[in-house]
Amino acid sequence: MTFSDAIRTCFSKFFTFSGRASRPEYWYFFLFVVICNIVAGIVDSAVFTQVTTTEADGAKTITATSSQPVQSIVGLVLFLPNLAVAWRRMHDTGRSGLYALFPLLLALGAGAVLVFGIGLASSFEHGGTLDLLFTRATLLVVIPALLVLLVSPLLMLWWLTRPSQPGTNQYGPNPHEVTQ
Repeated sequence: MTFSDAIRTCFSKFFTFSGRASRPEYWYFFLFVVICNIVAGIVDSAVFTQVTTTEADGAKTITATSSQPVQSIVGLVLFLPNLAVAWRRMHDTGRSGLYALFPLLLALGAGAVLVFGIGLASSFEHGGTLDLLFTRATLLVVIPALLVLLVSPLLMLWWLTRPSQPGTNQYGPNPHEVTQ
């Protein structure tokens, strides 16, 4: 599969979460997403960056701000086809497509524990026993979750680089063995 074939296939299977995707299909589309984000970032910095200069007490301060609208739009457009091809790539290695959401779910879970744990702790009397208890309990949950969160992208990378499962698996035929 060529670079352009992979892009064409991923956009034609925009909402397709069933079946399998070969390694070249996934990694060429991943490269396409990276290139699109770089180009969108360059466009954002060239067109939408606002530079302000202020002078106070002889010191010159330069501030550049950008809301990155092009990068946001590119991210939204490419999110679903990227998720779909990762889902199908997981199927190709014999795993459930839900594993493609693993790092995202871990990040949301760690964030929820942190927000709700500290939120509960702050509702008690400051310096009290329950405040300290909830803060420590939150940290006991969040620290291991953050460690797992740091390892999960490496695990995802390992799974996404594995060769296709030979023959037909529960998700469909091997994309290398199917004639187009």
